[in-house]
Amino acid sequence: MRQEHIRNIAIIAHVDHGKTTMVDSLLKAAGAFRENQEVAERVLDSNDQERERGITILAKNFSISYKGVKINVIDTPGHADFGGEVERVLKMADGALLIVDAFEGPMPQTRFVLRHALELQLKIMVVINKIDRPGARPDEVLDEIFDLMVELDASDDQLDFPVIYASGVNAYARYEVDDDNMDMYPLLDSIIKEIPAPDVDPDGPVALQVCTVDHSNFVGRIGIGRLFSGTINSGDNILVIKNDGSRYNASIRQLYTFESLGRVEAQSAGAGDIVAVVGVEDADIGDMFTNSDNPVELDPIKIEKPTLSVVFEASTSPLVGRDGDIVGARQIKERLMREAEANITMRIKELDDKSGIEVSGRGILHLSVLMETMRREGYEFQVGRPRVIYLKDEQGNLTEPLEQAVVEVPQLYAGKVIEAFGTAGGEMVDMSQRDDQTHIEFKIPTRGLMGLRTRVLNVSHGEASMFHNFSEYGPYRGEFGGRQNGAMISMSTEKSVAYALDTLQQRGTLFIGPGEECYEGMIVGESNRDGDLVVNIAKSKNLTNTRAAAADKSIILTPPVRFTLEEALEYIDDDELVEITPLNIRLRKRLLSALERKKAKNK
Repeated sequence: MRQEHIRNIAIIAHVDHGKTTMVDSLLKAAGAFRENQEVAERVLDSNDQERERGITILAKNFSISYKGVKINVIDTPGHADFGGEVERVLKMADGALLIVDAFEGPMPQTRFVLRHALELQLKIMVVINKIDRPGARPDEVLDEIFDLMVELDASDDQLDFPVIYASGVNAYARYEVDDDNMDMYPLLDSIIKEIPAPDVDPDGPVALQVCTVDHSNFVGRIGIGRLFSGTINSGDNILVIKNDGSRYNASIRQLYTFESLGRVEAQSAGAGDIVAVVGVEDADIGDMFTNSDNPVELDPIKIEKPTLSVVFEASTSPLVGRDGDIVGARQIKERLMREAEANITMRIKELDDKSGIEVSGRGILHLSVLMETMRREGYEFQVGRPRVIYLKDEQGNLTEPLEQAVVEVPQLYAGKVIEAFGTAGGEMVDMSQRDDQTHIEFKIPTRGLMGLRTRVLNVSHGEASMFHNFSEYGPYRGEFGGRQNGAMISMSTEKSVAYALDTLQQRGTLFIGPGEECYEGMIVGESNRDGDLVVNIAKSKNLTNTRAAAADKSIILTPPVRFTLEEALEYIDDDELVEITPLNIRLRKRLLSALERKKAKNK
């Protein structure tokens, strides 16, 4: 039976294609806010990192009421590193809004999420956004979307998709690019008309599959999923069927449905709706909540395996404890094990020798978001270089994760970018010209991306933009060169002096400025040559009682390079670490003493 009063829809978009701004406009158009209510921009980006980075990290559920229909909307992350969120939540939807920038067209992460939506046979509705942007080319972008869907094996029904043209920031949607409509109602009307209502059995046995798990310090795990059949009530006894086949009975303590931007406690919910259930203490992705006398089982939900791992250790820096309050190995372990409870897209386990905690995720960004969260909570720790997770195929051959990378760069620097990718094991698969920008696509091993962004920005004088996402596991590509230049390493634990830095900046690129706390073994810059260079960052000018004939030359220092967390993780070598504190991100050698490093090299 079709539940015509409900629509379940996911939103798919590449990073920065305007998805969250579009959601703001939809909520306002549907009257989700009071007239006098102050509403922040990008209201769905609720945590600090989402606002600062301008990306959606966590999938979220909310609903819009329009013309008597409840539209459950699932806001999916646009970055492939958070694909573990995407793969699950799409199971709750019957259709998807595919939002594409009218200038950039489909991008790597568009492909990633769209592929999963098509595999689940979702009805696709295309929204070409930012049609007011200079250089917008909606007709060409529409052709590119069609070609992409053909490439992803979309069915004939999926290829017959409806199209809406919009400007999320100006809050209007149109059936044609050049009509004069200035509100969002065409998009809302099209959702009700084009997205199929859930086809469910309201009188059948309860069948709810957990697609995402929330965590509360007060009630524990909260299982969120779509009710595929039956009616569920607060206080009901249910049968829980785990992914491993084990079964046990549980009681629903609280039941919530989604209204506007929040959850509202409900006594009951019907088939087709999306609900949150409290009462199953070890609720996990893929768990079935059903009737014990007439159990229902659905296909398991598969989450793609992590591709990168990194080891968290307690900091051994001479400056440990200066910035953060939480520095102990036991405290770091407890924090990461709590993360394992709430974040099932990561694999977190203690190393056999107890020296650290290995955290595996889908990419550098996925891992760095956790690190950034911990440093904001007052933790100090150190991490090594991220390592690629290799797999064996059926014939026993080694395979490694491959990524699809896209670079937009001025034509002048395109050759240098292609050369940089070539030295990192990359293979160019497509190149096209868009105005004065060259659009280049590559297939490259994940390990080849380590430090590549920095090189691409250097050869393009900062004018390139680069995106990448996991594509597949492929044959091992063999060895290729890593970082070309050596590091400048401090020889002592002192504050840096401008006079010393003035000399050093002629021999490489500095990562520190004057007056900064440094220690022996800390990386303070990059040498112009290969091979590490131990330097004195505290050398001062000798004072004499003789006045110089000419005035001393003034010291002019080039501003130091400052790494973001992701850039630092990509930059370091195997024998180096990133020290992370609430106030600083420092690079260092694993062995701080030059003598110890020399002994280790000679072994």
